[in-house]
Amino acid sequence: MRIWTRKNTLGGVKFRSEMDPHEATVLRSLVSSVLGLLEERAGSAPDDELAAITGIRSGNTAAPEDEVLARLLPDFHRPDQDPGGVDASDSRADVNGALRGLHEPDIIDTKLAAGSVILATVPENGGKILLTPEQADAWLSALNDVRLALGTNLGIDSDTPDELDENDPRAPHFDLYHWLTWMQDSLVQVLMS
Repeated sequence: MRIWTRKNTLGGVKFRSEMDPHEATVLRSLVSSVLGLLEERAGSAPDDELAAITGIRSGNTAAPEDEVLARLLPDFHRPDQDPGGVDASDSRADVNGALRGLHEPDIIDTKLAAGSVILATVPENGGKILLTPEQADAWLSALNDVRLALGTNLGIDSDTPDELDENDPRAPHFDLYHWLTWMQDSLVQVLMS
């Protein structure tokens, strides 16, 4: 992939880059995998009679059991945000469940829309990419979701070194994580210029 550049056109500012066919295939596959997880999660939401009457959608009230989905759809209120005993923990679970039920469908929709922008703008066989500022924002969001998903699968945390031993089975995927990070950073830099 080439570094992102900014282009002023008669239609407004555009951001452009180019991907080779292999890069396009890899990125499209990663984005599609994340979108598949999110679609499964959305499809697993229970039917809600009140939602059917009011038209207000509701989602799952329980946190995802899958580590990747839990990273993509974290609780609204974490235990480290306030001290408390068992009663406080139960209260947080109730609050998280209620907030999740109300907001998770919209959050998933936003993530699906962002990922769809990448799929719509990356040529299947590689080539030039030209984005509007709105599309670039969607790219940043979707790239972040893909990085979170891959990082969770690889066990990346603040203690993970910048390079892994070549014998580490995560090493090839770690390079992919760095590539996604570089792509995201390059786009952030051109957006800020």
